[in-house]
Amino acid sequence: MTDARYLVHGVFWPAGDGSANGAPPVLRLQAADSTFRETALDDGTRLGVRLAADGKYCLGHHRVHGPAHRDHVLCAGRLPSARGHQCERCFLADDFRLMHDFHRDGRVPPGLRSYLMQPHWLYVATFANGASKVGTASNLRKWQRLAEQGAVVARYIARAADGRIVRILEDLVTRDGGLPQQVRSAAKAGALADPAPAGFLKAHNAALAATARRVISRSGLDGFEVVDEAWARHGLAERLCSASPRHAYPHSLADGPHGFTIRSVCGSFVLATLDDTDLEFVVDLGRLKGRRIELGDYSSEVPAVQEALF
Repeated sequence: MTDARYLVHGVFWPAGDGSANGAPPVLRLQAADSTFRETALDDGTRLGVRLAADGKYCLGHHRVHGPAHRDHVLCAGRLPSARGHQCERCFLADDFRLMHDFHRDGRVPPGLRSYLMQPHWLYVATFANGASKVGTASNLRKWQRLAEQGAVVARYIARAADGRIVRILEDLVTRDGGLPQQVRSAAKAGALADPAPAGFLKAHNAALAATARRVISRSGLDGFEVVDEAWARHGLAERLCSASPRHAYPHSLADGPHGFTIRSVCGSFVLATLDDTDLEFVVDLGRLKGRRIELGDYSSEVPAVQEALF
């Protein structure tokens, strides 16, 4: 890679204060010399990128030493990704890959065990079309986890003593409450092109959260308390999560040049305007994760027949 090229590690939200305020998210980029830069994604930010290579590349792995201490180890071979956003070697070396079976066999390294033994939260998140999921967040990432998921509405339903208990509760809500543990990124992006009314989403989330609380209340388990706490969405997401004329971005982020001005951000999704037009588009910047790009004064092609978008 030349000095002008970067490997995209994704969109990251800084820790929030539990309110609708705080710093905007950033696009985290790895330079050729393995240093990092962060581009803030705020209302009015213009982002111009050009895809500099085909395919996706490994983003390295993590070694976990405790609740607030981990090392991000970059991929030594700068290899193409094989599993998700990792090469085979980094996938096998990643402590976090063991996290999801901790409540079943308990076999994890000491540092990851320390991380998992901190308090955790169980939540129900709802996205722009009403699709919902149950999920977990460590105490240190309680707010960030939902911000990065791209939730439109969410409620915390339990505070667990540790990561083992919270994952048992999560499985219970899936089994007995019917809530999945994943919603596809493409579905989230598609929903944001035509979001459901805010009142419906809030009521729908509240009803699902109430059902989930009943499920865990009947579990007979110890080590958690039932809670009913609303998650506070960042103010930067308001415009994207509200009904207004917008369209799905018509270009693939797998190749070509792209450039637009950001107006609103929710998760890895942005509401953006293209140059020389007032049309707004929903762009999933998560599609750039693992790709090599160049930053510059690039522009997206405006659709030739704009009437077809309406």
